Formats: sequence, structure tokens, C-alpha cells
Amino acid sequence: MAVSAELLKQLSGYGLTTANIFYHFPDYPHLIQTYLWQEYDIYPQYPTLRKFLTFWNKELEGPIHQVIVAHSCLIKPVELNILKNEYKLN
Repeated sequence: MAVSAELLKQLSGYGLTTANIFYHFPDYPHLIQTYLWQEYDIYPQYPTLRKFLTFWNKELEGPIHQVIVAHSCLIKPVELNILKNEYKLN
């Protein structure tokens, strides 16, 4: 049975990272656009995101204005809710 690369990353400490990148539109620098980036990355160093932002600064024309980052470890302890009552509807 094959295991996905995403699952292997999660098991080795990676979590889903979402970056909302605000950048100045190249042709109209007074306008700001947004780009949503999502990848598995390691908190708090974010090596994959840092590599992408370095590429952006070197290769793309729109200078970055702001980056908002959210991170979630998808593999975590199970949340267990114990039910006190059970009702059956017929």
C-alpha cells in the first residue's frame, strides 16, 4: 500500500501553511493585489515559504507589501466527546 507524500510530511512534523501575500500590482504600483499560497511547511521556521518568498523577490515584478501566515498541524490528538444520553427517533 502506497503512502502519500503529504501524509509522510505530516508524520515528520509538517503542517498545512497558508500565506496570504499582498503585493503591489506591477503596472499600477498604487494598487495592491492578493495571492493565496498553500503548502506543507514546518512551524515556526517556514523553510518552504521562505524559499518561495525569496523566489518571488528575485524573479517577479510585484513587490511584496505584506504576508499573513496561518499554520495548522493536521495530525493531532483526537478530540473525544462523551455523550451522556442517547435518543432514538423513529
